[in-house]
Amino acid sequence: MNDVITIGDAMITFDPSATGPMRFVNSFYRKVGGAEFNLAIGCARLGMKTGWISRLGNDEFGRYIYNFARGEGIDVSEVKKISGYPTSLNFKEINGDGSSKTFYYRHQSPTLTLNPDSLNKAFFEQAKLLHITGVFPAVNDQNIAIIDKAIHIAKEHGLKISMDPNIRLKLWCEEKARETLLNWMVDVDYLMAGTDELNLLFETDNSKKWIDKVKEYSVSHLFIKKGADGSMLWTDNNIFEQPVEKNINVIDTVGAGDGFDAGALYGLLNNWEPKETLKLANVIGSMVVEVFGDNEGLPYFEDALNKLHNKKIVER
Repeated sequence: MNDVITIGDAMITFDPSATGPMRFVNSFYRKVGGAEFNLAIGCARLGMKTGWISRLGNDEFGRYIYNFARGEGIDVSEVKKISGYPTSLNFKEINGDGSSKTFYYRHQSPTLTLNPDSLNKAFFEQAKLLHITGVFPAVNDQNIAIIDKAIHIAKEHGLKISMDPNIRLKLWCEEKARETLLNWMVDVDYLMAGTDELNLLFETDNSKKWIDKVKEYSVSHLFIKKGADGSMLWTDNNIFEQPVEKNINVIDTVGAGDGFDAGALYGLLNNWEPKETLKLANVIGSMVVEVFGDNEGLPYFEDALNKLHNKKIVER
């Protein structure tokens, strides 16, 4: 049985060899990325059994991503390689402070061959939680129907549902994002969002009003990612706050939110206390930003625990 399953595409990510505007960068490092894919890797490294539903191009990049996922221990039984559709790409531009821009090349994505009937109910029957984001539905309108069906199957089989809005305004407009994600909110148990995303979804920057809004839905846990201001968790009418980790050397911020989500899901699925769950999520997010790449900084469980408890590592 998988602890976590997710649906989304994965891409070859080209990371620049130098900071600054991409037009001045002469070489790139080939890596892999994708919001749902990063989440699957993060969960697998923490020791959770993780499944991923996707489509890749039947090309060298698709084979690379497929083998990468298998190497991380991810269940790829619902991932297929499709001829005639190139594996998606993105290029990153990274600034000196670790902030970045992403440029997508997703035209004719292999995930276009996915449809609601592609979903294997047995894959859901053997899982505990479905994780969705706002990235996959933003890539193509037909993906909205796929997530609709996935939520229906998940609820039918008693899975919990977590959602990270992960809003990409390069892929869809604010109105479409708000409408789609709020339609799913009634079925979401765990919401993990940044402050800018909550502003967009609920059209207010007041955290008390965010809580009032999620109470109107079925959300039991609201995780708020506040960047340099740390994080917050609301659950059972209690609020827990966690400051940002100290002495972080920020190199690349991409993937930090996915790492945070993986830590939150680990705590939730293992019945950790809310405060410890929030701290684990925070710690993992901080570990990701100290490493170049979308998922290279995602830790194994032992490393996350060492960081969580400030355990000194003997290196020599």
